[in-house]
Amino acid sequence: MPNCVSPYSMLKFVSVTLTVTVLIGALTENPKVTLAETCASKCGPHPIQFTPGQPILIKVVNSTSSLIKLEKLRSTSPIPLQPGQEFQSEYLNDTEPNISLVFWNERGQPLRAIVSKPNFGTLRVELRPNWQTLGDRSIYLREDGRVNVF
Repeated sequence: MPNCVSPYSMLKFVSVTLTVTVLIGALTENPKVTLAETCASKCGPHPIQFTPGQPILIKVVNSTSSLIKLEKLRSTSPIPLQPGQEFQSEYLNDTEPNISLVFWNERGQPLRAIVSKPNFGTLRVELRPNWQTLGDRSIYLREDGRVNVF
C-alpha cells in the first residue's frame, strides 16, 4: 500500500508552518514585542506619604541663586530664604489637619520643588530653578499623610 498524505493533513501542516513563520518574522522585526514588563517598571517613584497623626519635620532648602520667600498659609508672614539657606518647621497634623506651604522667587523666576522623605518623620523640599515657563508654587500636606506639589 502506498504511503499517501491526505489533503487535510497537508493543509494542517502548511497552516502550522505559515503561522510559525509569521510569528518568528514578527518577533524578529520588532523585538520589543517579546519583552514583558510589569507596571512597576513603568510607574516611576512611589508618592511620598506619612502616617496620619505622625509629627513631621519639614525642611525647605533654597538651592537657587536668588532670594525665595516661603509662607505657611494662615500661620506666618513670608519668610525669606537666602541662597543655600534651610528652613525647618515641625508639623503636627493632630492640631493642623492640612497645611500649605507657598513659595516664590523674588525675581519672578519659576521654581521646581524636589520632595523627598530622607527618614520616617522628615519631609525635605529642595527648591531649584526651573527652566520651563511654569513652575511649582506650593506644597500641600494632607491630613491623610499624602504630599502634593502644585
